[in-house]
Amino acid sequence: MAMSNPPGLRRQLGGFDATTVGVGSMIGAGVFVVFAPAAAAAGSWLPLAVAFAGFVAYCNAAASAQLAAVHPHSGGTYIYGRRQLGPWPGFIAGWSFVTGKIASCAAMALTFGLYAAPGFETAAAVAAVVGLTVVNLLGVARTALMTRIIVSLVVPVLAFVVVAAFAAPPPSDPVPLPTTWLGVLQAAGLLFFAFAGYARVATMGEEVREPQRNIPKAIFGSLGFTLVLYLLLAVGLLTALGPTTLANSPAPLREVFAASASGIPATAVTVAAALASLGALLALIAGVGRTTLAMAREGDLPRALAGIWQRFGVPYAADLSTAAVVIGLLLTTDVLTVVGFSSFGVLIYYAVANLSAFTLKDRPWHSPRALNVVGFAGCVLLALTLPTTSVLTMVAVLAAGLLGRAAVTGIRRRRA
Repeated sequence: MAMSNPPGLRRQLGGFDATTVGVGSMIGAGVFVVFAPAAAAAGSWLPLAVAFAGFVAYCNAAASAQLAAVHPHSGGTYIYGRRQLGPWPGFIAGWSFVTGKIASCAAMALTFGLYAAPGFETAAAVAAVVGLTVVNLLGVARTALMTRIIVSLVVPVLAFVVVAAFAAPPPSDPVPLPTTWLGVLQAAGLLFFAFAGYARVATMGEEVREPQRNIPKAIFGSLGFTLVLYLLLAVGLLTALGPTTLANSPAPLREVFAASASGIPATAVTVAAALASLGALLALIAGVGRTTLAMAREGDLPRALAGIWQRFGVPYAADLSTAAVVIGLLLTTDVLTVVGFSSFGVLIYYAVANLSAFTLKDRPWHSPRALNVVGFAGCVLLALTLPTTSVLTMVAVLAAGLLGRAAVTGIRRRRA
């Protein structure tokens, strides 16, 4: 039988802390990982791709905020899907989130290593995973404090990058990239990887005070702040570097300083990139751990993963398991190629969220059913326009999870 009322986590986060967790989750991924491949797909229409990804994210945020107020428990759309649609849609959401975000954890850890310790990036990435897992095990309040510190250091650097980009002389970009609507949609799908941070607010719903009020505020607040920042960065990077240089640059934010002739050393961007990656990784580990906890409570993952360390009120078994899998990926796989894979998983996750929200009867003014329909269609459209390898890989992972759940369910029924 599912554990519907297990020992609970502690409600320690206020509205500002929850918003900070959402912002910290997004800026690490979006700024330093996604802009170059998105520019390769969208060219000079990159801001349009950012805006479209942001609009789909708003639809999903409205659905998530409404559902989180009704179901303020750890697990996010996994719980929403189970309670509104049934066990199988819930499992699809949870499995998509856990597998996609574990890959994202590895990508963020390796991004930290590439900026902080070139040549020893894998060792630095493993150390980051170990250190931030320890922070998470000390309690969600410490996680929020650490994220707040990181955000307070990174945002000023990004603001300076925006100013420097707009002050740079026009680039010499004689070969403009060809731009198509398909490229814009593919770029928006890749950029959606950078907008998924507010999901961490919903997955930590059991640890937020006054969740019916604070969770929606935190989701919309973090999304609005990050969307404005991304649009400014997209326009600024195109202004300073041009679409071709931006698409081919492994570290475009550092190149902005050279283009602007500001004389500011690239060290500031390197430090900001490392800190932002740590902030995203910290919140990712927490979010994956909470969804794993919820799935273990319901029997969709081994129940041993539902253990909670009562002293600090954290899901220690889920967090440690997440860290172990991420370290395994770091030691065996080049995970910087999985942005599309992660985006596909997150888009499927939010497609289930929109379907779940569509079934709710009591609806706030900001979330009509039509918005859920648009959000679902947007998620499916962006998922299908992602690179073919990413789509096929994620479909195979989803199929393996569904087959595994079907086998376990059959065994349990025979035993019963």
